[in-house]
Amino acid sequence: MRVYVLMDAPLLLIDAASLYFRAYYGVPQSITAPDGTPVNAVRGFADMLARLIELRRPSRLVACLDLDWRPAFRVAAIASYKAHRLAERTGPQAPDVEDVPEALSAQVPLILELLAAAGLATAGAEGYEADDVIGTLVAGERRDPVEVVSGDRDLFQVVRREPTPVRVVYVGRGLAKAEVIGPAELANRYGLPETGTGAPYADLAALRGDVSDGLPGVSGIGEKTAGRLISRFGSVEGLLVALEDPGSALAPGMRARLLAAREYLRRLPTVVRVVTDAPVRRDREDTLPSAPADPAALTALQRDWGLGGAVDRLAAALQARR
Repeated sequence: MRVYVLMDAPLLLIDAASLYFRAYYGVPQSITAPDGTPVNAVRGFADMLARLIELRRPSRLVACLDLDWRPAFRVAAIASYKAHRLAERTGPQAPDVEDVPEALSAQVPLILELLAAAGLATAGAEGYEADDVIGTLVAGERRDPVEVVSGDRDLFQVVRREPTPVRVVYVGRGLAKAEVIGPAELANRYGLPETGTGAPYADLAALRGDVSDGLPGVSGIGEKTAGRLISRFGSVEGLLVALEDPGSALAPGMRARLLAAREYLRRLPTVVRVVTDAPVRRDREDTLPSAPADPAALTALQRDWGLGGAVDRLAAALQARR
């Protein structure tokens, strides 16, 4: 079994939606408030936060939010981007609304109240996804190592060694089976060069395709082939340059596949790469508190919504840092 060395007091960036979706589907909906309202996502999210604080021992923490789950600039580049997740709406002015279970949507405001009462920072950027918030915070971090917690492999692209190390705590199979992905793991898994591994991952994923994001990929190119192409040519842009060069080292069949997808390839970088200069706004300082910021509000949430031991465990995780 691989043993991972914990980084010194990292900045922990939480992909909030990724965690509360997993909490919603992982905790029975029979977990309800006294009035019968489901609170499974709230309780599961609080438990995951408590466990992450215990395991990762961060000095700072930010829960990163989706203020726009399907940004216009990505849809303008590739119209199919997340189109399969749209809720059914009629009329020419129908808004892009994500198809989210009502029982989960109703719990998101409670999760935000819980974070505020606990004193945990949230951050978002109008017109951008949580991935872009994370990408921007990572790009600007020059002090502490960073750990990004998500079940979304797209965020592997932020992994780096310098100027401060960044790793992803990947919870795609649940927190109990979390994998810590750094440059070496990413290089080994996808056949990418270990230097600068994170950034090329986004291009590899785009070539391979991503059904969950509505990206078809390039016909006939799977993960291993995509890894070889990006390793050889460095990026989608490098691949396009090679495509225009008759003397480049592209086999005829591969060249034909890529030529057929040339317009898709040109539009990909805008869609698959996280933004690193989004207008991120944070609601409070990101230093992890050693006690809840508003114990009375936290107690009221626990009582009124029947959040039980999940709140106690979160408060205890914070107090254990004293």
